[in-house]
Amino acid sequence: MDPSTREVETKEIDIKSVSSSQGHSQRYPQNEPYMHKVGIPPKQNLFKEFKTTVKETFLADDPLRHFKNQTRSRKFILGIQAIFPILEWGKDYNFTKFRGDLIAGLTIASLCIPQDIGYAKLANLDPQYGLYSSFVPPLVYAFMGSSRDIAIGPVAVVSLLLGTLLQNEIDYKTNMAEYRRLAFTATFFAGITQAALGIFRLGFLIDFLSHAAVVGFMAGAAITITLQQLKGFLGISNFTKKSDIVSVMNSVVKSAHHGWNWQTIVIGASFLGFLLFAKYIGKKNKKFFWVPAIAPLISVVLSTFFVYITRADKEGVQIVKHIEKGINPSSVNQIYFRGDYLLKGVKIGVVAGMVALTEAAAIGRTFASMKDYQLDGNKEMVALGAMNIVGSMTSCYVATGSFSRSAVNYMAGCQTAVSNIVMSCVVFLTLEFITPLFKYTPNAILAAIIISAVLGLIDIEAVCLIWKIDKFDFVACMGAFFGVVFASVEIGLLIAVSISFAKILLQVTRPRTALLGKVPRTTVYRNIQQYPNAAKVPGVLIVRVDSAIYFSNSNYIRERILRWLTDEEEQNKAVNEQKVEYLIVEMSPVTDIDTSGIHALEDLHKSLEKRGVQLVLANPGPVVIDKLHASHFANIIGEDKIFLTVADAVSSCSPKPVEEV
Repeated sequence: MDPSTREVETKEIDIKSVSSSQGHSQRYPQNEPYMHKVGIPPKQNLFKEFKTTVKETFLADDPLRHFKNQTRSRKFILGIQAIFPILEWGKDYNFTKFRGDLIAGLTIASLCIPQDIGYAKLANLDPQYGLYSSFVPPLVYAFMGSSRDIAIGPVAVVSLLLGTLLQNEIDYKTNMAEYRRLAFTATFFAGITQAALGIFRLGFLIDFLSHAAVVGFMAGAAITITLQQLKGFLGISNFTKKSDIVSVMNSVVKSAHHGWNWQTIVIGASFLGFLLFAKYIGKKNKKFFWVPAIAPLISVVLSTFFVYITRADKEGVQIVKHIEKGINPSSVNQIYFRGDYLLKGVKIGVVAGMVALTEAAAIGRTFASMKDYQLDGNKEMVALGAMNIVGSMTSCYVATGSFSRSAVNYMAGCQTAVSNIVMSCVVFLTLEFITPLFKYTPNAILAAIIISAVLGLIDIEAVCLIWKIDKFDFVACMGAFFGVVFASVEIGLLIAVSISFAKILLQVTRPRTALLGKVPRTTVYRNIQQYPNAAKVPGVLIVRVDSAIYFSNSNYIRERILRWLTDEEEQNKAVNEQKVEYLIVEMSPVTDIDTSGIHALEDLHKSLEKRGVQLVLANPGPVVIDKLHASHFANIIGEDKIFLTVADAVSSCSPKPVEEV
């Protein structure tokens, strides 16, 4: 358009605006405020609206923005970098960063090796499978992951969950080969689940497990894991297969007279005290973060040497015995792709994969916010899925981000995911050369290492904060906790998910509504419970609906508004005040409305007409006002009953200002 033409049009618009305002001033005396009408948005193209909705649901972060206005070759390079982020940040990698990653990698390796041996026992697998899971998965993640701080490997909660679910299907003591095959199958489908969520951009599904439920589940799992370690800590041979606290304590008490081994208890208690003291030093002074990191390895070396020279294993001290030497053997031909165990593997894999994903997502977000960088959640899911798929084919079980190791990795000064590569290399050397030295490692020391590690999962401060903030969240937290402790891990997880969904349903089906009053010396209308000095308007009832109006809550909202009206009329009648003539519904928080919502408003309008009360709407949003006009409801109540603000609606309905009344 020519600039001069645009200038002429602008002047014409200005003249029209002035003339319309002059015309308006003729219609309205100067002492009456000008009332703006609610704007009706232009009609949207149906396909364009659908496309926008889908994009906001699945592509909210606009992942393809980097590919815009790029050449074909550049798009190919960006595509490869999107799959393998190491190719992007690797260009700027230097010796300074490597030095930080080397120190961090060596530090977390010293922590992970004894932990992996113990966690494998939690999953009812031989010790080498824990080490396998800290060799291949971290390598895959280093190339595909976008987090700089996550340390990959087996974790206590997932190991326990996997072991419990697998044990329900196959007894590992009588049929270890089939048990192991089912473990690899579950790991494969855990990876498929994680990768699929990332590829199809469904990461928001894991957010349905609330933070409160996760806190309770983790604390319950920590108690359960600790109880499970009493077998190794006390030297008990015959121990219950159940994980609930009643069964475990019953088993411990029954074996007290003849099943406990005092040498084992001395070893376990001594080194548990040493590990807890090391953790205390690390917390007291951040400079000594390496003390709790290397303490488990020191404990393993000292306890192994002590058992070897004293031959305490001859006195009933249970030891690790043989650990298979060499790196991961292929397990591709051991995964079930048909038969009865296929569906069982899928079921266990989906559950374990989702729990592992939730833990990794929480860890990744925590450290990304601490270092102030963006983490692509969907890329993370693809990376975690890919590493578990590859891991299932190389004799690994489900691996994910470990909070304790990631914290050590962060404090050790890691710069990139190369720290995972360094850790993996150390595990490789351990598998090739050092595993025979673990033969005399007592089980009690592994139990002590696991107990000291999982105690950090019990977050008392978080539980207290949840109680202060939201009592329903506290119920979810405690439900998950007691479900894990008194029933089983899967029951606790089911309770956590159920309560989280119950909270969502409750908030959707029973949204909040509030009575509004005018804040003195303003034109602002607010909740009278929050602002007790806010004045009600005689003859006018103002109700705010704090939710979208859908089929799930429309009847409740209509009934709740009528109940507000009934209560108000009874109060007015008791003190001989003016009868309610207008009911104003403040619709600012109403983001959307469906057909059922429109019908509920129509029914509300009919009910109010019978009572001699007029329905007035204030500030409906663009989506709502569009649907009100499309359904002709705006014509039913009259467009002169729809206002931009509550103040406009009140000034139109009430003959006198509130202050005068």
